[in-house]
Amino acid sequence: MPSPGPEQVTSATTEASQALAEVVASERLRIVATLIRLTQDWDLAEDSFHDAVTRALTTWPERGIPDNPGAWLTTVAKNKAIDAIRKASTERKATERHAHELTDTPEEETTMPDDTIDDDRLRLIFTCCHPALALENRVALTLRTVLGLSVAETAHVFLVSEQTMQKRLVRTRAKIRSANIPYRVPPPHLLPERTAGVLAVLYLLFSEGYSSGSGSDLIRPALADEAIRLTRLVAQLMPQQPEVLALLALELFQHSRAASRLDAAGDLVLLEDQDRTRWNADAIAEGSRMLAAAEHTLQHLGTPPGPYLLQAQIAAEHATSPTAAATNFARIATLYAHLSQVTPSPIVDLNRAIAVAFSEGPDAGLALLDTLHLDASLGDYHLLHATRADLLRRSGRPTDALSHYRRALELAPSDPERRFLQHRLDVTVSS
Repeated sequence: MPSPGPEQVTSATTEASQALAEVVASERLRIVATLIRLTQDWDLAEDSFHDAVTRALTTWPERGIPDNPGAWLTTVAKNKAIDAIRKASTERKATERHAHELTDTPEEETTMPDDTIDDDRLRLIFTCCHPALALENRVALTLRTVLGLSVAETAHVFLVSEQTMQKRLVRTRAKIRSANIPYRVPPPHLLPERTAGVLAVLYLLFSEGYSSGSGSDLIRPALADEAIRLTRLVAQLMPQQPEVLALLALELFQHSRAASRLDAAGDLVLLEDQDRTRWNADAIAEGSRMLAAAEHTLQHLGTPPGPYLLQAQIAAEHATSPTAAATNFARIATLYAHLSQVTPSPIVDLNRAIAVAFSEGPDAGLALLDTLHLDASLGDYHLLHATRADLLRRSGRPTDALSHYRRALELAPSDPERRFLQHRLDVTVSS
C-alpha cells in the first residue's frame, strides 16, 4: 500500500487539529474536574490532560479521529495519571490500590448528566470559590483551572508577572490541601451562602472583561465571553437558582452592547449615544428568557428578589428600550433604590442619582448626590467626579463642572476613559 502523500498528511493533520480544538473547548473542564476528583492532585490533573492532548496531536492524524474523542482523551489522561502516581509513590501497596481505584472507576462517573448537583464541574467551581481562599486567589484559580486560561493570561488579568501568578496558584492549591477544603458541592444548608460566593467571582470575572480596571483596553471581550460561558454552565447545572439565572441575564444584557461601546478610534461612546442597531439581538433575547425564568422561579419560591435579579431588571430596561429617550429611567431609579436596600453600596447610590437625573432632570440628580454624601466613600472614584461634572454641564453650569472633570481625568483608570474625559474637559473649557 502506498504511503499517503504530503497533501493527505496535511489534510489529516488539519482535520485532527480542528477536531481536537473542538473537543478541548467542550470537554476540558469536565475531564480536568474528574481527574482532580480521582487523583486529589490539581497539578497532576492538569498535566495529565495536557499530555493526553499532546498525544492526540500525534496519534489522531495517523490513526484517525476516535468515534468518541472526549472519552479517548479521558482514558488517556487517566492512564497518564495512573503512571505518574505509580512512579512517584514509594509505597507500592498504596500506589497499586490508588491506581486500581482509578482503573476501576466506571466510565459513567466521568460523564455525569448535566442536571445532577454532583457534577464534577460544579465541584470544581465551588472548590475554586471556597470562602477559605482569598477573593483574588479564588478568581485566579477559577481563571486558570475552570476557564483554562494559561498562567500568562491569568497574570495579565491581574497585571502581575507570570512568575508571580505561578507562585500564587501554587500557594492557593497548597492551601486547599493543607486546609482540607473538600472537593464537593456544599450540602443543601450551605448552598445559598456558597452559591453567592461563586456568583461574586463570576461577576468579578465578567466585570473585568466588560470594563477593565486599568490599562489601554476598556473592554476585554474574550474575558467577558469566558465569564458568560462559565455562568451559563452554572445556570445549566443549577437551573432552580434564580440568582444564577439572573446573573446570566445581567451579563448577556450588558455584553450585548460590546460592539457599540467604543468608536472606530477606540474612544468611549456613552450609552445614550450608542448605535442600538449594533447591539446583539440574540444576546438580548437570551437575557430576556433567563430573566423571565429567574422571575418565574422566584415567584414559585416566594422569596424576595436578590441583587443580581434587580440588576438584571435594570439592565433589561436599557437593553430593550428602542431609544435612549424612551428608556424608563423612573423605573430604573426605583429599582436602584430597592437594590440599595438589598445590598447597600455607594456605587448603587451613585447609579440611582444618575437615573434620577435622566428621569427628573440634572438638578434633581445633583440634589440627590448632595444628600447621599458619597464623597467620603467615593472621593477617589473617577465616575463620581465625572457624574458631577456631567450633571453640572447639563444644568448649564460649565464653570462649576471644570474642577470635577479635571479630578475625574486624574483618577480615570483606562486610556479610553481618559481620552473621553479630556475631550469633555476641552469642550467645556471652550464653551
